[in-house]
Amino acid sequence: MKLKWIMGLAVIAGLMNACKAEKNDLKPATVQTEQTDAFDYNVEQFADIKILRYQIPGWENLSLKEKKLVYFLTQAGLSGRDMIWDQNYRYNLTIRKALENVYANYAGDKSSADWSAFETYMKRVWFSNGIHHHYSNEKMKPEFSSEYLKQLLADTNTTLEGEAFEVLFNDQDSKKVDLTKGGDNVKLSAVNFYGPNVVNADVEAFYKTKTSPNPEKPLSFGLNSKLVKENGTLKELTYKSGGLYGTAIDEVVKWLEKAKEVAENPEQGKALGLLIDYYKSGDLQTWDDYNVAWTAATEGNIDYINSFIEVYNDPLGYTGSYETIVQIKDFDMSQKMEVLSENAQWFEDNAPLMEAHKKENVVGVTYKVVNVAGEAGDASPSTPIGVNLPNANWIRAAVGSKSVSLGNIINAYNNAGSSGRLKEFVNDDEEFELEEKYGQLADKLHTALHEVIGHASGQLNPGVGETKETLKSYASTLEEGRADLVGLYYLYSPKLQELGLVDDWKSVGKAAYDGYIRNGLMTQLIRLKIGDNIEEAHMRNRQWVAAWAYEKGMKDNVIEKITRDGKTYFNINDYEKLHAIFGELLRE
Repeated sequence: MKLKWIMGLAVIAGLMNACKAEKNDLKPATVQTEQTDAFDYNVEQFADIKILRYQIPGWENLSLKEKKLVYFLTQAGLSGRDMIWDQNYRYNLTIRKALENVYANYAGDKSSADWSAFETYMKRVWFSNGIHHHYSNEKMKPEFSSEYLKQLLADTNTTLEGEAFEVLFNDQDSKKVDLTKGGDNVKLSAVNFYGPNVVNADVEAFYKTKTSPNPEKPLSFGLNSKLVKENGTLKELTYKSGGLYGTAIDEVVKWLEKAKEVAENPEQGKALGLLIDYYKSGDLQTWDDYNVAWTAATEGNIDYINSFIEVYNDPLGYTGSYETIVQIKDFDMSQKMEVLSENAQWFEDNAPLMEAHKKENVVGVTYKVVNVAGEAGDASPSTPIGVNLPNANWIRAAVGSKSVSLGNIINAYNNAGSSGRLKEFVNDDEEFELEEKYGQLADKLHTALHEVIGHASGQLNPGVGETKETLKSYASTLEEGRADLVGLYYLYSPKLQELGLVDDWKSVGKAAYDGYIRNGLMTQLIRLKIGDNIEEAHMRNRQWVAAWAYEKGMKDNVIEKITRDGKTYFNINDYEKLHAIFGELLRE
């Protein structure tokens, strides 16, 4: 599971240059390895997107062998870049190649409004890994005409025709992921995990027949495959060497084999070897074996995430999107935050969960603050700020999980903006001052609590199926909301001060609650057009939690909606009651 931006501005990785800007006159984002006060985090802003760059503190302290490991892992990630484009939409690669050829070779008038609109659209497509918005899932419409694009194509001897051309301007495939209640979500979603004639009922019937050798260790059926219908018969096309995406996967494997040769220790080397075997075979038992080995490999300064992992983009929650993150341990912050991992059992025991839902023995929760050295696939350019893996419930219960907070990404975000937006949306000076003084700390702690305690907390009742089977299209939203609620419940707790994590738990808690309600009900909506539905799982969960808390507390005026001078604000009048409301929803 991954935690997306609290406010949603995104970061592009300079080391890996995810948008391939070196092919044209776009200024590539760069990396600075030593932190300085004068570092400029801002690169560019267009449409609703702000591009930031980040530093990699600690890079110079790595050995040559460790630097090679980082490089090989990053190259492995980049080698699979085209897979996420094709997963996101069947025509994405065709469209991208055509638009990039125009962008690189057009020699006509570049001062016109049409060319400016084309440039902006090209950048938006790069940023979203396709023609659908990275958060709203809505198809992005060009602000230039089809006639203008036809002229650009002709002027640069570029071919883009048929549906691949028409879809840019019509209403077909309007949403990458459509989670409309009661709709056929597979048929309505443009994401390329299923064949054109496959519907919800096909998917559910197909995977209902799948059984794991050990029911207590269920395999992640559908995680690395595309389900298609041929002559009326359903079949899986597996992502593997010699299978679907085989050429890209072979290139990924080439770099992973180089990385294995410079692994920091035998445990890390074993995990990399199993990941290579998985890519070659596509075998889901090997995937589980890899995740067990990867979770246990906690020593070393370098770690990584690589493969088809998160299922947010599948409307039914089966197939994983390709993503990679390469991480360097932040030694100082990781040591400070280990206290959460060490006290995971206390948090579980004292959570407002029903006793049957509590783990008697929280095992193997490792938490690190890391500095990102490279990202690719679904993790880039719109990057998470925290990750907790693996996702398999049985591995989390039996072996544990790894939680990381992406420290240099959060740092870039926190240091790139001004206070203008905050002043616009806070209700009063007290709220502004709390956010200015404690907001960054509150965000860091919420990320840590969300990942370390939230995703590691709780257990399924015996006999209850996996969430993708029972909760279906709601599974990701509910899981992320539950992890958020764990964090929110404990952010307003003297335990944080007792553990030495804060020096004023009430002020930190108030800043956290102010920010969450403000973001969930208002500021995150900046990323959507008026009238759009919220489809992205993290945005959905924040809206759901904040709106439920607002409605639940209306009788006691816990959260007050204020309209002043034609503007809307939300003011928390009773933090203790809001804390109780969060606990109640968490229990539910």
